[in-house]
Amino acid sequence: MSGWPGAGRMEPGRYGPEEPPPLGSAPKDSHTMRTDTPTVIGLDDYRPSDHLADTIHLDILLHPTATRIVAETAFRPNPAGRPGAPLVLDGDELRLCGIELDGQPLPAEAFEASPQGLTVLAPPQRPFRLRVVTEVDPTANTKLMGLYRSGGIYCTQCEADGFRRITYALDRPDVLSVYTTRIEADESEAPTLLGNGNPGEAGAIPGTGRHFAIWHDPFPKPGYLFAVVGGRLGKVSKPFTTMSGRPVEIAVHVEPGKEPRAEYALDALERSMRWDEEVFAREYDLDVFNVVAVSDFNMGAMENKGLNIFNDKYVLASPETATDSDYANIEAVIAHEYFHNWTGNRITCRDWFQLCLKEGLTVFRDQEFSSDQRSRAVHRIGEVRTLRARQFTEDAGPLAHPVRPNQFREINNFYTATVYEKGAEIVRMLKTLLGEADFAAGMTRFFETCDGTAATVEDFLDAFAAVSGRDLSDFARWYVQSGTPVVTVRTEYDPAQARYRIDLTQETPPTPGQAEKGPLVLPVALGLVSPTGAAIAADCADLRPDGVHVMAGSRASLIFENVRERPVPSLFRGFSAPVKLRLDLGDDDLLALLEHDSDPFNRWQAAQMVAMRLLVGQATSESGTPVEASLLRLALALGRVLVVESERDPAFAALLLSLPSETEIAQEIGSDVDPDAVHRAWLAARGTIGTVLAADLAAIRAATEPDGAYSPDAASAGRRALRNVALDLLASADPAFGEREADRQLAAAGNMTDRLAALAVLSRIPGDTRERALARFAEDFAGEPLVLDKWFGIQAAIPEPGTLDRIHGLTSHPAFSFTNPNRVRALVGSLALANPTQFHRADGAGYAFLADIVLMLNGSNPQVAARLLTAFSTWRTVEPGRRANAESQLKRIAREQNLSPDVSDIVARSLSEA
Repeated sequence: MSGWPGAGRMEPGRYGPEEPPPLGSAPKDSHTMRTDTPTVIGLDDYRPSDHLADTIHLDILLHPTATRIVAETAFRPNPAGRPGAPLVLDGDELRLCGIELDGQPLPAEAFEASPQGLTVLAPPQRPFRLRVVTEVDPTANTKLMGLYRSGGIYCTQCEADGFRRITYALDRPDVLSVYTTRIEADESEAPTLLGNGNPGEAGAIPGTGRHFAIWHDPFPKPGYLFAVVGGRLGKVSKPFTTMSGRPVEIAVHVEPGKEPRAEYALDALERSMRWDEEVFAREYDLDVFNVVAVSDFNMGAMENKGLNIFNDKYVLASPETATDSDYANIEAVIAHEYFHNWTGNRITCRDWFQLCLKEGLTVFRDQEFSSDQRSRAVHRIGEVRTLRARQFTEDAGPLAHPVRPNQFREINNFYTATVYEKGAEIVRMLKTLLGEADFAAGMTRFFETCDGTAATVEDFLDAFAAVSGRDLSDFARWYVQSGTPVVTVRTEYDPAQARYRIDLTQETPPTPGQAEKGPLVLPVALGLVSPTGAAIAADCADLRPDGVHVMAGSRASLIFENVRERPVPSLFRGFSAPVKLRLDLGDDDLLALLEHDSDPFNRWQAAQMVAMRLLVGQATSESGTPVEASLLRLALALGRVLVVESERDPAFAALLLSLPSETEIAQEIGSDVDPDAVHRAWLAARGTIGTVLAADLAAIRAATEPDGAYSPDAASAGRRALRNVALDLLASADPAFGEREADRQLAAAGNMTDRLAALAVLSRIPGDTRERALARFAEDFAGEPLVLDKWFGIQAAIPEPGTLDRIHGLTSHPAFSFTNPNRVRALVGSLALANPTQFHRADGAGYAFLADIVLMLNGSNPQVAARLLTAFSTWRTVEPGRRANAESQLKRIAREQNLSPDVSDIVARSLSEA
């Protein structure tokens, strides 16, 4: 997310005049059509396609403004469809140039056509071939869906419904076809021609300056996995031998001259392929695997069969231009898209309601890969931070929806954290629930029984039920119920009876369209810890040998016998279920977990809970009561832990020193949030911790001075992370010192990680030093768009009243373009998602700015516009003045004429009271 014998160039005039034939009325099956007014599509509305498309032969004649596509499709009636039904094909902004059925021109009265669809009114009730010629303008395609041209490179993006922007088709995920694609182009413009599957015949077309390449994909796939690429590209490649001994060429294609920056992506691809063989026994199935990086891309990457197309930010890396996070993200996204070869491609989705089946499962797989490549504990904490910041926020607002929604208006708006991250958590819970052996057996059965099909969530769960003998019907509620469960814990210790009791209750708050909630199956991984540090062994009849209790109802009680001292419970170890936890533990108990728990996630969680209590109290206190004493205890405890962890696991130590984000604090407060008060509390807490631990932080900086060439490995990245967190906290305690130290680091930095960390610190300290550093950075990296994205983002995140004016000015910077999604996300997205005080300005200027951008992009790139608009999802949680300003801007957007389906859907749901 390949040869066609006899395929020739389109012959001028063969299909009639160059102008399209007269258009009939729009096709009557509006269920398949795209309109400006979004139609509600329901899961229960699903019915099989009336026709199937067994093979599709495409002849694509690339041209910057007039690309011709000849599509010859072998259709047949679907035995499961409606007998005698018309053939209704999807389209989107297409120009029809010709149509033939079984080699004969189709009379005008036999079909109805518009740019949005094509209907053959009475197709034969037997197999037949339909040949359709369309023309598109790739250069004018600013939506970046279908076939478009980016930086001189032709590429495609067909998920979810972009294939219909190339040719009229049954553009739905349950229609699987074998594709053969002939690509033709001017050889000087596009010497590289790539398609799905395996390469076939290729060569020059004498006397034309053009050449062609034929690609054939033997594996049936839906149109959303179709892809072509044409352009001038450099290449890095290597051989790979699969576990059965088959040779494969794996390659990464990038802008010429940037080949060295693709080496890490190629290495990550090789490691991903080997890992999938070793862990899931999944072997690659084609002769080649190609990755292509393009600069204009709405998403991170796309898993097209054998031809993955990537946003170049997830491919290109060098120590001078990429941070440690960039390297880790490249590794994860490369793995994610490769893993889709089985969980998404070989097994695809019956319909778009099953999106979580491929995305949630594949996210789980890429998380496991990254955990094996790096620190599992650190990676798990990172996963949970992302889930809480993005998905918990989504669950708490007007855009909440189940992991498998039961209806949608615009499918592009459901590529969400709920589908991806929460979907992955469900798979992880399933593994915890069943255990390693049954989970592995269930995955094997799923692969064996569903290979080559368009499957459902039920198919997935049935595979595990079959091998385990477990009834998973109650567990399936996770897929259909939205919202984040809140688990409240009450504990009681009876020293006379040596008995300890834990009472748990779960409740899920109402969400749009779901006022009533049922209990969810929760795997609760837990242990007992002595306040002095020892693990406590105790007898509990309701605890499995692996330390997991399966909570299936609204309430549960666990009784532990033979407990000789009052314990501290360590609950939901490893974040065993995606819940909000309400504990009756005091700070002393939580700090004991921080110092002594054997579960690293819960050690980090304990520090976060103590900090969160302090920050929420400070941000909501009308008198501004100081919390110095509690903060001091937390800081001292962190200092004791740092002594060990800064040497043993620096990345984990860096996470311990990182306070909950302002977004998380606001989420915890829940209503009438004042972002300025939250920011003040956050700054004050960082300053206190920086002051208390100043000597320790200075020692860490001295001990982690760079002493060799840069390496992106996990251990080296961990040391840099700790060193830069130390700088950040020292600067919070003493801005003058921080300014000097950050300026020194910026000047001496030999890699982008340290350079960007120093610039981020300087960005929050007003003055000439900051402005000189920003100007120098822009000058040094003037020719590096991906680096300048970081520069744009840092400035957009400055929490100062002048930032909005700064952003306005940056929109006129020569390196900025509203047509490039990366630039827009870097500048506008950073304001909306990483700068709460300025997006939520009391005067409403931040809201108005984002509304202006959304309306500007609504026509040219509605997907990006809709994604930006989701920043308003928390508008009902802010205090009344800001709330009124946000509502006013949402209503302004809603009143606009000709809203795209993407934007119309988001704004309607954001304003809905349901």
